[in-house]
Amino acid sequence: MENINTVLSGMILSASGWRGIFAENNDEESKAPGISTDKKIFAAASALVFSNYTKSLGLNSDIIIARDTRPTGAAIADVMLRTLLQDGRTIRLLDVCAAPEIMTYAKSLGSQAAAGFIYISASHNPIGHNGLKFGLTDGGVLPGPQVNILINDLKTLLGSRKMISYLENALKETDSGLLSAAYSGLSQYKKDALSTYKRFTRAVITDFSCDNEAEEVLNVIKEGLKNYPLGICADFNGSARTVSIDREFLESLGAGFKSINDKPGEICHRIVPEGESLIPCVEFLESCHGVDPSFTLGYVPDCDGDRGNLVIWDKNRGKARPIDAQEVFALSCAAELAYLAWTDRLKAKTALAVNGATSLRVDRIAETFGIKVFRAETGEANVVGLARRLREDGFLVRILGEGSNGGNITHPAAVRDPLNTLLAIIKLLTIRSSHPGGSSKKGLFEIWCDKSGQMELYRQDFTLGNIIASLPAFNTTSVVSDNGVLKINSVDHGALKDRYQGIFLRDWEERKNELYSKYGIAGWDAEAFNGSEERQGLKNFGESGSGGLKIGFINDEGRKIACLWMRGSATEPLFRVMADTEGPDHDFEQDLIKWQRRMLTEADNMC
Repeated sequence: MENINTVLSGMILSASGWRGIFAENNDEESKAPGISTDKKIFAAASALVFSNYTKSLGLNSDIIIARDTRPTGAAIADVMLRTLLQDGRTIRLLDVCAAPEIMTYAKSLGSQAAAGFIYISASHNPIGHNGLKFGLTDGGVLPGPQVNILINDLKTLLGSRKMISYLENALKETDSGLLSAAYSGLSQYKKDALSTYKRFTRAVITDFSCDNEAEEVLNVIKEGLKNYPLGICADFNGSARTVSIDREFLESLGAGFKSINDKPGEICHRIVPEGESLIPCVEFLESCHGVDPSFTLGYVPDCDGDRGNLVIWDKNRGKARPIDAQEVFALSCAAELAYLAWTDRLKAKTALAVNGATSLRVDRIAETFGIKVFRAETGEANVVGLARRLREDGFLVRILGEGSNGGNITHPAAVRDPLNTLLAIIKLLTIRSSHPGGSSKKGLFEIWCDKSGQMELYRQDFTLGNIIASLPAFNTTSVVSDNGVLKINSVDHGALKDRYQGIFLRDWEERKNELYSKYGIAGWDAEAFNGSEERQGLKNFGESGSGGLKIGFINDEGRKIACLWMRGSATEPLFRVMADTEGPDHDFEQDLIKWQRRMLTEADNMC
């Protein structure tokens, strides 16, 4: 029991996933495949509480299990498979599978054929970590309230010596015939999942479920790629996308494709696809571009393949460079909103659903198209839950996501997918203005330039660099940079924010004249983000609790031009902070983030 309690205390359990170090030697950078007996019991208990939860909903059909390529994934999957077979469940085992792929597969089966899925991954955490995500058949992970039910059930189960003994025996007594049958079905289930994912991706990127209508759009993209060839580089970093549809799908459109680190488990550098993790792809793109100048775009996914950030060939600099995560998301938003206009589907009641740490640059893009932006707490499940609620209220929500992490979720998908990010940008590049028979249909980039009042930037032979240059100018702290992460001692984040408020109000009085003269800041307001709820006009900062807190800075016209944001991570023992400033002045952002860090450090030292 003491060992189990130690395991539980070392796990972070949240709607964003259950994560912790699974490597047997407890080294977070370990590549060893084995897991300890205590971690096996944790995994078995997790499988059982999910099985019981689905039974409580009347869902007794198959459970799907898949994993990313972390070393401990196979051992965890085997434990969960044995536990569920012992519990009388039928399993569809996919082995290595990208997160969007298993969620699409579960959705395609529906609740009659599948009760839900368990996905084994720790997303972007270090290689020795692992974790779990749970979902039903709606295409996404379980929302927070449902995950909290599982967490409470897990703690109850692991508090019982009798149940721990049951799980130990279940792992030893699994019927060998059932186990063999489950493993032998893997190949066909994986084939089915890939086929389903391919069809679904066609529907997502075109926004048409009808094959004929989808094919018409795909033909426009293919024709655009003939006229303006595009080569794409991937640094898979041994991720689950190594065995997904990427190469086949992109080449089927006519794009060139080359990859490195493309064997499952060939994890060659840090998993989080930001900062230094993008350098190998930058170097690879430069090499490919030197041979074939059409290679101008590259991407790096994380280990479970639901997130990917981009590198581009920068013609002006004569070299490749990464694109900031916030910039990637902004590009995707501009692309998908322009696509809605191109297909005549943009309507007055359209919205973007994002997290609190998404840059104000998407607000500027939304204003261009006359739509609203709504924010939720950081965490994919929170943003997806917000989008669902908005749709119930009659909003069209084509695109949603977390700008702080890059990538996007494109409806009807309910999870981030680097393919959807790539294809949003490919649409921007290939769906170009045409003049058949003297008439004119504007392409996506021309639509964006027209609506944003930047027609002087439009040219028929535009490049990705031209598109990026047209985005609203902002400087935003990366949440994985040194400035974006703060170690604190305070456990009660609500109390920390109460102390922070006193310091902020003191500093505001001291700095307000300076802030006005240097940056045009005339006032401020505060917002809280908890789950899928956003509260504006916050009076007491501590009421945001463990959720996100944002201080927005306003100019004389009442327009928000900058902000400070903070939130304790739900998946790592870190406190994340951010400054977001409008305009090209990098010093503006640096000033605010240093101020933010100093105030929080002072508040933390008061505990």
